[in-house]
Amino acid sequence: MTSLAPCPPAPARRLLVSIHDVSPRFEREVDMLAERLARHVGAANFAMLVIPDHWRAAPIAGNAAFAARLRGWADQGIEMFLHGWSHKDETPATEGFAAIKGKHMTAGEGEFLNLPQADALARMRDGRALVEDMIGRPVAGFIAPAWLYGEGAHQAMRELGFALAEDHMKVWRPASGEVLAKGPVITWASRSKARIASSLFAAALGRAALPLTRTIRVAVHPGDTTVPALLESIERTLARFVRTHAPSRYADLGPDA
Repeated sequence: MTSLAPCPPAPARRLLVSIHDVSPRFEREVDMLAERLARHVGAANFAMLVIPDHWRAAPIAGNAAFAARLRGWADQGIEMFLHGWSHKDETPATEGFAAIKGKHMTAGEGEFLNLPQADALARMRDGRALVEDMIGRPVAGFIAPAWLYGEGAHQAMRELGFALAEDHMKVWRPASGEVLAKGPVITWASRSKARIASSLFAAALGRAALPLTRTIRVAVHPGDTTVPALLESIERTLARFVRTHAPSRYADLGPDA
């Protein structure tokens, strides 16, 4: 009698959660979000995306108290990503698809969408050195503000050897292009009533349509704390997905099928 070979185990379903725009400007809001996330996924199973100098008005350089906060979070096990330099688009495109993305996908915050390679390289290199000095370990990767990358940013990431990067639809290794997770990130917008309504709808749709997706990504922002309906939607989304997806770290990702 011929025995059947055992079936390989099903790929793990993972939940990746991140707090964007970690900066001294939003320290109170980051604390509020971290407390909420920890209740659902644990104190170390989420990432923080650090901005070295938000809109060039909130530098982390020379801020010993905030550096200590970053080091404490990293020591706790929270993954730390570099999230641009200023989070401000200082080289906006005026025509073409890049101009459309810069105008409609972010409020002037697509910092790396149009940056030349040399400028992108300098900001990434300096930002990584600054954050790594504060946290005492390598950053987990680089994630561009508003998830918008131009060719100069892609070239710079490859040259600097960042382990991971992420956009709206995937997580990948910049050096090789290997995709580690696919599928839309669930996030919220607080800039206007229309964006609030559309992000609430999108999150509800995600809760219904994405449970079979291998890797679920959820991203929250400081502005979410100003809108009770967004906070409620975040709570419902996390509660839904922790039932089916294990809270995980970006570093644990393998190639996506």
